[in-house]
Amino acid sequence: MEYEFIHDVVTGGAKAKFSLEHQIIGPWLEIELGQSTEKLAEILTAIDHIESGKWQEKLITGHEYSLVVSHDDVHIQANALLNGEAILPEEFSEDGMNFDGQDSSSCGVDDFRALLLSWAKFTKIP
Repeated sequence: MEYEFIHDVVTGGAKAKFSLEHQIIGPWLEIELGQSTEKLAEILTAIDHIESGKWQEKLITGHEYSLVVSHDDVHIQANALLNGEAILPEEFSEDGMNFDGQDSSSCGVDDFRALLLSWAKFTKIP
């Protein structure tokens, strides 16, 4: 998984850029995790509980994206998919607008934990 963290030149806020296959993880980090110590702790605890066998899976629903942590992988998807709104209205597709449909992505648990810790360090989450 290839990614880069940058600071927005206008707002100074932390931004995350990912390769096409994982691009949804960037907005998830920015919107759902941000600089929240509590959210970071919740996700890392879920990973620990799943790896220790306490839980089989954990769903964390955010404002715009949901995260599912299982023993094998982590899956992030836009909540619009959960609501059945994943199909673009005809007026968008007919105008030739280019939407790449990258509204979900998966990665390994170890890679995801490393990503979270890198993001926390970049954004200075305590």
